[in-house]
Amino acid sequence: MKKIFLILVIFFGLNLSVLAGVDINTASQIDLESVKGLGPAKAKAIIEYREKHGMFKSVGDLTNVKGIGVGTLRQLGDQVSVQEETASNEAEAH
Repeated sequence: MKKIFLILVIFFGLNLSVLAGVDINTASQIDLESVKGLGPAKAKAIIEYREKHGMFKSVGDLTNVKGIGVGTLRQLGDQVSVQEETASNEAEAH
């Protein structure tokens, strides 16, 4: 019974994270490249911006990244996200 419960928790937990989109504050280059509309150059630019300026407070902040405009942001839709937890942790650190 415990194994079944654990499997269900893992299964639904993983699915919920997929529904939330890729967290741009924690995503790797490969994670970002898996998002439709983001290639290697934009993924790299996102990571470089994040390393230089800190965590994104919202998905809309992506427009501050060179090469990402409103059109790209619209195309990304709900494929990307900023999890409240990662943004809050960054704010508390400063």
